[in-house]
Amino acid sequence: MPDNNEVSVPPGTPIGQIIFAPDSPIFEGSNVQTNIGFGWVPAEYSTTRDEFLASRETASIGFVLNNSPVYDVTGPEAAAFLNSVAVNKDFGPLETGASKHVVICNEQGYILADGVLLKLGENHFRTYWLAPVLDFFLTKSTLDVTGTWVLDEYFYQIDGPKSLEILEKVTGSDLHHLRFAQNATVSIAGAEAVVHRLGMSGALAYEVHGPSTVAREAYRQLRAAVEEVGGRPQGFWNYSLVNHTVAGYPNQVIHFLPPYRDSGPELAAYMESVIPFDIGVHGSASDDLSNAWVTPYDIGWGYLVNFDHEFPGKAALQAIASNRPRKVVTLEWNADDIGAAYSAQFRGADAVVYDRMSNDPVIAIADYAVGRMRIDYVLLNGEKIGLATGRTPAFVENRMISLAWLDVEHAAEGTEVTVLWGDIDHPKIEIRATVAQFPYYQGEFRNEKFDTSSIPRR
Repeated sequence: MPDNNEVSVPPGTPIGQIIFAPDSPIFEGSNVQTNIGFGWVPAEYSTTRDEFLASRETASIGFVLNNSPVYDVTGPEAAAFLNSVAVNKDFGPLETGASKHVVICNEQGYILADGVLLKLGENHFRTYWLAPVLDFFLTKSTLDVTGTWVLDEYFYQIDGPKSLEILEKVTGSDLHHLRFAQNATVSIAGAEAVVHRLGMSGALAYEVHGPSTVAREAYRQLRAAVEEVGGRPQGFWNYSLVNHTVAGYPNQVIHFLPPYRDSGPELAAYMESVIPFDIGVHGSASDDLSNAWVTPYDIGWGYLVNFDHEFPGKAALQAIASNRPRKVVTLEWNADDIGAAYSAQFRGADAVVYDRMSNDPVIAIADYAVGRMRIDYVLLNGEKIGLATGRTPAFVENRMISLAWLDVEHAAEGTEVTVLWGDIDHPKIEIRATVAQFPYYQGEFRNEKFDTSSIPRR
């Protein structure tokens, strides 16, 4: 057990790095806590709006990804194994210290797992969110490869325009050279840590990974530096409700579900044994569970697919690639119709199920917190042309938005559609929406494009 007074995750538990003890510094100043299935975490410190705006104006510090499944792949044939299961290719030539966004699909081409892979050394790769699925494939592999759960790593996020200045102050290192998805080794709280230029709000942001033995002190130092520039700690609601949709980063459970139980009995039994994943689906499109499944092409990740090797789902994805039926877009929802949907819940026998449609994150995030993903049909002239999910307030623009996967011919910006709101076996109401830019946030500090040379060096 780590000596940082946090509660360590029992060995063999695939989800979770650190379960925070009640006296952890992450709880300091939080006004709402929530249970996310394996422990209590701060849900909100000030308001979700304030916490999100900090990532646009100054900076925020997040802790949510401490629940990430971290899994190392090592051995003489580690790269060959990864090539055999991922839609990506060429893990061997990857430089030490480099990273990739990796996707694993089932035979039908639907996404089973996606996450980040870092090359730590020759034949040594560290993965985030690719396991437990990656572990399932590894246990079936005949290659000379070993998988190991990593259960002693903290994982914080510093997100926002001031994030680089904050990290350079805390680490004493010049990190201006890091481009998007690159990383560097630094020192924080007297221990070696890795800073990785990634984040989920779309703005300039960095992840910080280090040993759990100094998790408390590292958090204190980072949070103090964030608050010194006017930034805020970020609660679970902001991270899970707002960031991914506004930034245009589709995320499992928020925007789609992996078909664990529908990809063969072996995977279903394995997933049930390591982490029962009882995620429910509701909304007008919940009449067909496959509506919650996506391929890489549905959500804008087709560029990751490489057909120069064999992997699960290759044939299905080749067919899709030759005739891509859907495109990911942002929808802006009509404010008057949102109000009508709210009032419709009070119409007695004809009431439309309101079910968490609000600017109030306490209500809206409840879908995620209780394991219920919402997905609704998108209509044009009464015909179904796609699916909408991940509804959230966009606090800068003061809009309600969602992501949607639409038929390509109806996905042009400015197209006016309707979202069919309501649950199965209940009355429904149509909410007008307009196809908007994707990703929704394309501001100055967009992380993939921002040139940090404009930020003064310490």
